[in-house]
Amino acid sequence: MTAHVILYGTASCPYCTMAERLLASKGVTTIEKIRIDLDPAQRTAMMEKTGRRTVPQIYIGETHVGGYDDLSALNRIGQLDALLNAE
Repeated sequence: MTAHVILYGTASCPYCTMAERLLASKGVTTIEKIRIDLDPAQRTAMMEKTGRRTVPQIYIGETHVGGYDDLSALNRIGQLDALLNAE
């Protein structure tokens, strides 16, 4: 079983798409997508929660991973699988 994944993103964000593809390659079948381009209140909530303005912003379980570059870096150093499989 994989951890719950939340992705704050927009429809036109290529890094959001790349993050989704990387997560899918790791066996993640369900991502809770929060579209901040459709709901300005969600953008505000994301910025308050993460301290960042850019998308994607990714949470795996309770852990704020950050953006696509952060997600990719975790994968490169071999820590993404453990995070995804944590209960």
